[in-house]
Amino acid sequence: MSNLYEIESGNLTFSRLRSFPTTPLVKLGSCFNNVQDYLKRFQGIPDLLELDHLTVSGDVWFGKDVTLKGTVIIIANHGDRIDIPPGTILENKIVSGNLRILDH
Repeated sequence: MSNLYEIESGNLTFSRLRSFPTTPLVKLGSCFNNVQDYLKRFQGIPDLLELDHLTVSGDVWFGKDVTLKGTVIIIANHGDRIDIPPGTILENKIVSGNLRILDH
């Protein structure tokens, strides 16, 4: 479950740790249209406590322990792929183009 929420007496509520009183605006591209495609693109659930706006378009994959803060826009060019490495913190950033980090 996202760290945006807590379960309190069986009810889903905003986390008391979130400094904003609203839900972040999240726009995901067509690569995230079905649940199976969505789930395979995340090695772990990103930390969204300080996120205001997220836009993701194209072939984008998220590593474990990623933190997103403020406004984050990630756009992979057609035919390219962006891998957000494990442990990355993105705050008020635009990521575009092609980024692949491979284990050897």
